[in-house]
Amino acid sequence: MKHKNTETIYNLRPSSAYFFLFLLLVVIAGVLLLENKKRFMGASSSHDMNPPAKVQPKDKASASLIFLHGLGDTGHGWSENFREFNFKNIRCICPHAPLKPVSLNAGMVMPSWFDIRGLDQNSPEDEQGIKDSSKELQQLIAKEISEGIPPEKILIGGFSQGGAVALYTAFGTDVKIGGVVALSTWMPMNKYFTNDSNTKYNVNVPVLQCHGTSDPIVSFRWGQATHEIIKTFNPNAQFKSYSNMGHSSSPREMSDVKAFIQEVLKES
Repeated sequence: MKHKNTETIYNLRPSSAYFFLFLLLVVIAGVLLLENKKRFMGASSSHDMNPPAKVQPKDKASASLIFLHGLGDTGHGWSENFREFNFKNIRCICPHAPLKPVSLNAGMVMPSWFDIRGLDQNSPEDEQGIKDSSKELQQLIAKEISEGIPPEKILIGGFSQGGAVALYTAFGTDVKIGGVVALSTWMPMNKYFTNDSNTKYNVNVPVLQCHGTSDPIVSFRWGQATHEIIKTFNPNAQFKSYSNMGHSSSPREMSDVKAFIQEVLKES
């Protein structure tokens, strides 16, 4: 793949071909949110009022996974997935995104790490929102370190929109971590990472990126392109594909995720 084609190939913003399906899904997510609005009463842009869902290990925690959910979701579902892993020494932290209006969804307020302003390749990105959520993730990392977990024993990750925040945080900021789990996601602000003159961080940490071949929301090719970007500065990245899987997870994917986490964090 020639370098001169990088900008065109690595334009990862969604195309308008998926507009109506994506809009339908976020509307459904908004309806579900309204049905459960009591859960979020008093929520604000500060996570101090909405603490993360946590899964404590069987024994004393010596490592941590911080995992961010997707648009319109909360951390509760993913925390239950990780509870099934039954880790011995790994604590799992699943924060909840603040409630924000989403431009693409007619300004409907829903859990969102950053605004989504459009689906075509020329739509502007909410760079400030991405950076703000990245700062919150960095604060969670710092909290784990303050509780005695060394940076190399902290994995960060996320699904879809949450994965985008995790990828930006891992490679666009100087926070030290032990690795990344990125599911059904893309590289936000990708022009920064395809510019050779910009500094990248955590360039040797293990990365597991997983993506369904039938994903109608975050296209499989965006996942592949994200992997190609990461490989230009981090050779320790792997990409796993899952046939016929859409914008979701699967038992096989979760088995791969568990194995990766245990390998990187040295849990038997």
